[in-house]
Amino acid sequence: MEKRIQISKNGPEFSRIVSGFWKLGKGNADLNLAQRHELIEKALEMGITTFDHADIYGNYSNEAAFGEVLKQKPSLRKQMEIVTKCGIRMMSDKKPEHFVPSYDTSYQHIIKSVENSLHNFNTEYIDLLLIHRPSPLMNPHEIAQAFQQLKQSGKVKYFGVSNFTVSQFEMLNNFTELVTNQVEISVLKRETFLDGTLDICQKHQISPMAWSPLAGGAFFKENYDHNIFKIKELANILSKKYETDLEQLLIAFLLKHPANILPVLGSSKPERLKKGIEALDIELTTMDWFALWQAAGGFVP
Repeated sequence: MEKRIQISKNGPEFSRIVSGFWKLGKGNADLNLAQRHELIEKALEMGITTFDHADIYGNYSNEAAFGEVLKQKPSLRKQMEIVTKCGIRMMSDKKPEHFVPSYDTSYQHIIKSVENSLHNFNTEYIDLLLIHRPSPLMNPHEIAQAFQQLKQSGKVKYFGVSNFTVSQFEMLNNFTELVTNQVEISVLKRETFLDGTLDICQKHQISPMAWSPLAGGAFFKENYDHNIFKIKELANILSKKYETDLEQLLIAFLLKHPANILPVLGSSKPERLKKGIEALDIELTTMDWFALWQAAGGFVP
């Protein structure tokens, strides 16, 4: 399987495996500057060029932590694609004005968020901006107006959404072209396979991005869930057949889907990213894919 893919008809080319930087800053992986630099360099060496962020990650600190690396070595910017998100107002000691958790997809908030992200990243443009969550109050006219201005100014190249339902995606896509929908997908989170989310992506010929593709690490913790036990039991058999391991089988499960899912791997360990790249070479048979589906509790009539 190719390491890179064009994610929509008129969209950008991304690495098929995306490095997620939710765990970059303090309170998560707590990587120092040298470690962050090493992680980014090693990802690029493997062919992982797309890096996923959000303004709120790391208590509003991860974008700047990533940007410190780009400030230290600006030449890295031309080798990568930066994805970030906006639209969530998270309660934080850094945002005392946020007295209640809320969403904001207004024109003013989107523009201001992008300006902050550009400053944090030490860059002049964002490759892809996503609306992080659909707001009950979102106005598609305002969002489209903000997207148009950001594109015309060269500050953002492409736009998409995250965690949008089928109807929400269709509504906004009618006002402004979207190139992806980043949603939770894993062998344990299979709703998108059946609720139309992946169908609509194929209809518009866009590739969805999958956050938490390894089910939030549920397989690698002490867990007595029956479905997890059944999947692990089956993975012991499939791992020998495909000469791989559980982690790569879970990624290959997503890669097989014809919507061309881009798994976002939220790991600060280069060896875990390497497993994602190696999973590109695993081609599950249809029967083995359905065996995993059924082991996870999926009904097959």
